[in-house]
Amino acid sequence: MPDVQPFAAIRYDPEVAGPLEQLVAPPYDVVDPAWRRSLLARNARNVVAIDLPHDDPDHPERATGDPYGEAAHTIERWLAEGILVREPEATVWVLRQRFTSPDGELRTRTGFFARVRVEDPRAPGSRIRPHERTQPGPKEDRLRLTRATRLNLSPVFSVFPDPDGQARALLERATAQEPVARFVEHDQTSSAVWRVDDLALADELAAAAASSELLIADGHHRYETARTYAEEVGGEGPHRYTLMFLCPLSDPGLVVFPIHRLLSGLDDERRAALWARLELLFQLEERDPPWPGAAGNGVVGRFGVIDPRVGRTVIATLDSARAARELTDLPAALRELDAGILEQLILRGALAMNEQDIAAKRGISYTPRVERALQAVATGEADVAFLLRPTPIEQVREIAAAGVPMPPKSTFFYPKVPTGLVFNPLYE
Repeated sequence: MPDVQPFAAIRYDPEVAGPLEQLVAPPYDVVDPAWRRSLLARNARNVVAIDLPHDDPDHPERATGDPYGEAAHTIERWLAEGILVREPEATVWVLRQRFTSPDGELRTRTGFFARVRVEDPRAPGSRIRPHERTQPGPKEDRLRLTRATRLNLSPVFSVFPDPDGQARALLERATAQEPVARFVEHDQTSSAVWRVDDLALADELAAAAASSELLIADGHHRYETARTYAEEVGGEGPHRYTLMFLCPLSDPGLVVFPIHRLLSGLDDERRAALWARLELLFQLEERDPPWPGAAGNGVVGRFGVIDPRVGRTVIATLDSARAARELTDLPAALRELDAGILEQLILRGALAMNEQDIAAKRGISYTPRVERALQAVATGEADVAFLLRPTPIEQVREIAAAGVPMPPKSTFFYPKVPTGLVFNPLYE
């Protein structure tokens, strides 16, 4: 079983540091340079000062000076000044987020922060399952930061089975009292935080999450970094654990949304190859807008395609008979995954993109927002947009259980878990 434990967190003291809404931020990988500057302009103690110490985590080699060392010095200073404090006892922290999801529904999602022992997912008996491929740049950036700070600053987001609703019942007990903090996030998500002072209840929550398997929903680079760091340090100790936000699969607010693909840099030859491939292997239905609908209903390999240059907006649905031979090199677990089919048949097959191209985002970018995808192709920022359907959480679990990583950005768990609420020390 996974090893899930309460922990003695390091956290902001809002009475010294300022209001939490000025201190927290989304995960580092969604904060662009302009957003980073605006967060620091609002409060110089915002967590991006230490979690995003330079502008481009995809390319740590471009950093000037020693931003990671500066982050470590800043943490030392904040601890000395009381901006950050360390809790005297190990416990867990509950976060409840009330939000309007991308589909317009008002939802509430509740989970808790704990520390989890890192495992090699490929090892026999491992019960921690990633589901997406990772990229080298962000892993190197996170490793340098972890070495310097010896803290987990941003949590990994994982989900776990809760078939009898035990975890949800425990979370309801934990949230029966007044929260220790309330704040509104950048996207108007209303959040509340509870420190679980009942240590027996904290242990029960940890045990509920550890009773089965953990599926990593978001933070694959952070998890891989934690594994690498643990092996670097060696031996036993707090460095063998990483900070996680854990949410039961039974939570009604746990939903997965798609991430759409934007292609750029297409010349006439590559664009012609793309459309020839679509015409050959897919049934194309002219539709504007080409929204592919919900997943399921036995329909495999469906997505919308927008190409203003050729004047086409279509819904492409895989012709399984025609495409059968083209998918033989794709792991069986991915042959019913829209993102996997798109990568295999279009990105690799039509456009000759390889693993390195995709990892380095050469000619491809991503957005979870349909309106952003439409804007990108309308303004010429992107040449072609592919609109994807959401991947059902059960399909994510099945693919992870098969040990097959999904393409990058195959899932979007909304909202993101904020960084800056609690930090996990990797030292005694």
